[in-house]
Amino acid sequence: MAIQRPRKAKKLPVVLSENEVKLLLQQVKNIKHKSILFTIYSAGLRRSEVLHLKLIDIDSERNCIIVKGAKGNKDRNTLLSKKLLLLLREYYKVYKPKEYLFEGATGRRYSITSIRKIYGNALVKSGIKKKAHLHTLRHSFATHLLERGTDIRYIQALLGHSSSKTTEIYTHITTKGFDTIESPLDEMDI
Repeated sequence: MAIQRPRKAKKLPVVLSENEVKLLLQQVKNIKHKSILFTIYSAGLRRSEVLHLKLIDIDSERNCIIVKGAKGNKDRNTLLSKKLLLLLREYYKVYKPKEYLFEGATGRRYSITSIRKIYGNALVKSGIKKKAHLHTLRHSFATHLLERGTDIRYIQALLGHSSSKTTEIYTHITTKGFDTIESPLDEMDI
């Protein structure tokens, strides 16, 4: 007799609104820390991807960031925001990284622990009460693109998803169009 396993709960990821992302990013004053969080959000990167970025991965001519050896050992291109590029140029003048875009004091890659602390401090300072993690910036990036009308196939490519099914979760998160739908309760004469 086969024993049935309980179904795994399918929870939607936490997403910050555009105003919440703005509020969170405004809390960071250190230019390196700000550059890291701006890069994660504006390009929809995973934390490991931002840590592995090298100077040569920033293609300002084509306005893209080249993500090499990401999850599943896949390479992809993603967006290079104009605002991020300006910030990265300022950051470069101050820190002068040699190989990796974000280096620690020893010249090696910046640490995941440090990035988590930067994000955690910004979240606390912002007063946002949602249970948002660093990866929430990636979810927020994808959701905001979808809400602005970006085709889901482009979002899939930017995030590096092999399957469109993975990207489709963002269609369940977005509230775009809710303002045109009226609850039946609002039509009742009560």
